[in-house]
Amino acid sequence: MLSCNPMLTHTKKKVKDGAKCEVIGGTHAGKSGVVKDINKSKTGYITLTVVQPNGQRFKTLAKNVRLLE
Repeated sequence: MLSCNPMLTHTKKKVKDGAKCEVIGGTHAGKSGVVKDINKSKTGYITLTVVQPNGQRFKTLAKNVRLLE
């Protein structure tokens, strides 16, 4: 049974600011970086701003992210 908590990522871990992550789905699949901003949309989805090592930023959904240890 899947969890209905949209704050959880693909690995069922809670997202924290400053966590290293890899995008595994969506437009930005294959990119990685550090989570800098966490927001909840009007429809209830969690969006993250990810900053890549080269300084570029992009937004993605938490469900498309895998946290790195």
